[in-house]
Amino acid sequence: MGQGLWRVARNQQLQQEGYSEQGYLTREQNRRMAASNISNTSHRKQVQGGIDIYHLLKDLANDELLWQGLCKSTWGHCSIYNKNPPLGFSFRKLYMQLDEGSLTFNANPDEGVNYFMSKGILDDSPKEIAKFIFCTRTLNWKKLRIYLDERRDVLDDLVTLHNFRNQFLPNALREFFRHIHAPEERGEYLETLITKFSHRFCACNPDLMRELGLSPDAVYVLCYSLILLSIDLTSPHVKNKMSKREFIRNTRRAAQNISEDFVGHLYDNIYLIGHVAA
Repeated sequence: MGQGLWRVARNQQLQQEGYSEQGYLTREQNRRMAASNISNTSHRKQVQGGIDIYHLLKDLANDELLWQGLCKSTWGHCSIYNKNPPLGFSFRKLYMQLDEGSLTFNANPDEGVNYFMSKGILDDSPKEIAKFIFCTRTLNWKKLRIYLDERRDVLDDLVTLHNFRNQFLPNALREFFRHIHAPEERGEYLETLITKFSHRFCACNPDLMRELGLSPDAVYVLCYSLILLSIDLTSPHVKNKMSKREFIRNTRRAAQNISEDFVGHLYDNIYLIGHVAA
């Protein structure tokens, strides 16, 4: 009964407002058709916009300047950059080859280098290979470490590419090990790396070496001390950490000409910044 009265009252209200049931339905249909038209128009705009985006992406895919920038930002040095490009050369094709070669290197370094040479990307020269490695960050560091251990000629040229001028010794050592990763265990290869670093650091800072009275052998001792200190301070397995006084005493026993203040600054750097070969 109550629902019937409500319907009568509602119909009277609709009639007073100019809405019959049929008119209401007609208006509802018109509203839906209008919404559908708007939707269709919007869809056509989206389709039109999609076509524009497609053409834009197509243009970008064929933009040689874009591909050149991608190549040189990822692989900073290649021998082919400094040569007259061969007929049909394309930076887009070069990018694909560099990517393929990097993946090959990360699986087998020798095959990767041979791939670059076969495509004319790299010259068969230790210096060119070293420059390529120095300017590339997409190479697997574990595979790179194995390759450099086997190719000491490339390692020699790679070391000379570093400029340690006016750098504090621990910071320079960190930079060195970011490019040439230290082995996980002590051994002949680690000793070789430290020896090469020590000579290069001294060559880059002759005035500082004279002022501090340091030789490559003394820098070698300091580097080894810094690595051992880094392990001592950062390892969770070492409970009794080496104190600053102990580090100064032990280091000056091995290299007596080094000032106590300088060795103390070395300790502070490791304590505050962390491992030199992490």
